Amino acid sequence: MAQTDQQPRKPRGGRNLPAAIGVGVGLGAVVAASLFVVKAVFVAVVAAAVAVGVWELTSRLAERKDVRVPQVPLLVGGVGMVVTGYFEGGQWAAAILAVTGLAMMVARMSAPPENYLRDITAGVFTAFYVPFLATFVALMLAAEDGAWRILLFLVVTICSDTGAYAVGYKFGRNKLAPTISPGKTREGLAGGIGLSMIAGALLMQYLIDDGTWWQGLVLGGCAAVTATLGDLAESMIKRDLGIKDMGTLLPGHGGIMDRLDSLLPTAPVVWLLLAVFVGS
Repeated sequence: MAQTDQQPRKPRGGRNLPAAIGVGVGLGAVVAASLFVVKAVFVAVVAAAVAVGVWELTSRLAERKDVRVPQVPLLVGGVGMVVTGYFEGGQWAAAILAVTGLAMMVARMSAPPENYLRDITAGVFTAFYVPFLATFVALMLAAEDGAWRILLFLVVTICSDTGAYAVGYKFGRNKLAPTISPGKTREGLAGGIGLSMIAGALLMQYLIDDGTWWQGLVLGGCAAVTATLGDLAESMIKRDLGIKDMGTLLPGHGGIMDRLDSLLPTAPVVWLLLAVFVGS
């Protein structure tokens, strides 16, 4: 009996698809409810996600590389960046980033000096990568139409991942970065950029005051690129650590950081383009 060369495709990353969909819908409901009811509640949701993300990343660094980042000043400073960014602005968040770095330098002095520079460098990287980039979400929210800006930001980022998955699954043939993320294809990247640009054009035209469709095309295209780069960057970190996921908190998704990977680097880009196009 002849054998066929085609094998049924497995779910991406071996995920539990029903669990992933259920968790995704649940997270979406929490975000929507907090975003359009009380802005401060959404800030609390972002701050909580930042705290968990920081804990996941520093815990994996300790487990896999024996990197001992001072967690307490990092967690306090990370939450402070997000909250202060919303209520007081970006300059205060930047100041807290600097103070957080200094606090980690002092806190690490209680341990032996071996690997001091390595541990502090990892701490400063984590402070920038997770809470500081997340602060731009708070800055977007602080605008008068902040809820709609956040919705735009979330939708274009999700469309980037969705378009890349759908097109890549159906038509993907040429690997985008085989040594980093073998599942990503150039065709998928094109699909993600296309869907994100369409979503950006529609939402910018109809949701954002003084926004136009062509601005949405630019914003959506840039968001898709940064979302993909963010995903690849976290894949690099996980490969360096020798792990598949940053955590197990979200069934079918991994950890919080596995959901923030594309959102974090996209936030400052969307904030900047919105500030240029329609003001901050």
